[in-house]
Amino acid sequence: MNRTERLYRIDQLISERRVVSRRELLDALEVSPATLKRDLEYLRNRLNAPITWCRDTGGYRFDKCESIGAQYELPGLWFSDKEIHALLTMQHLLANLDPGGILAPHVQPLIARLNALLGTAADTADEIRRRVLIVGIGKRSMKLAHFENIGSALLRRKRLAIRYYARGRDEESEREISPQRLVHYRENWYLDAWCHLRGALRNFAVDSIRKVELLEHPAKDVPSQTLDTVLGPGYGIFGGTTLQWAKLRFSPERARWVATEHWHPKQKSAFDADGSYVLEVPYADHRELMMDILKHGTHCEVLGPEGLRRVLREEVSEMMKRYDARK
Repeated sequence: MNRTERLYRIDQLISERRVVSRRELLDALEVSPATLKRDLEYLRNRLNAPITWCRDTGGYRFDKCESIGAQYELPGLWFSDKEIHALLTMQHLLANLDPGGILAPHVQPLIARLNALLGTAADTADEIRRRVLIVGIGKRSMKLAHFENIGSALLRRKRLAIRYYARGRDEESEREISPQRLVHYRENWYLDAWCHLRGALRNFAVDSIRKVELLEHPAKDVPSQTLDTVLGPGYGIFGGTTLQWAKLRFSPERARWVATEHWHPKQKSAFDADGSYVLEVPYADHRELMMDILKHGTHCEVLGPEGLRRVLREEVSEMMKRYDARK
């Protein structure tokens, strides 16, 4: 019987009998007193199991008072794809957010908790991280002091004064904003906020915030439903209330990949008789969608709307002009 099986057996015995003596545990597990002691300490210290010794009954039991607020859950022999991706991604984000810097003391307890969760099976957390790799591409650097101020304003419901650099226009602007929520998307952080300069909701790339000051003015609160309506329904990170539906057809060859991909929560899809794959997704801003279309080259045909087809034609035409000019 390995350790994971013993942990489950201990939990089962105490749950069923309410109180279990040391001798009953030793006989059921067929281990030495030293091994039992280590298993009990592991359950208490690593998994937050509220196991206590009851002198009156002469056995081990679960302490209901001690379990209030504790997170106790036995480990599995392996994680599902979603669980291990979530755990490793969380640890990756925390470890790379501020290595050794101003946020380290605050996130270290959570990292320790994640290490405990990852290491509860037969293999250690280090071995799991060595064997399962989370690769991030396109991550942009940002100032951690800005991130800390944003997080503080977000939770305290205070406004921020920022100097923001808009890459598309190559311009800077001074703004006062009420932060609503942080979004981690494609390896980068974005801040959904009410912009008091524009009088509307805006999405800000955190790495483009060049100066930030925490203000004492209370932030304007925007309902979550409004945030989702304005910033959430379209394709990608760009918001907008006027939605259009892009209809894309992928070649039979590329359909083998795209048919298994998730592009949007409300996407529609179907296969044509020749094996090609037709995908429909809503969008409010064409920029990010256009990038994802172009990476498929001639394997993706835009069936509509005509405005998206026109933008893509112009983009490809400009690319070819620049390519020809460099020959």
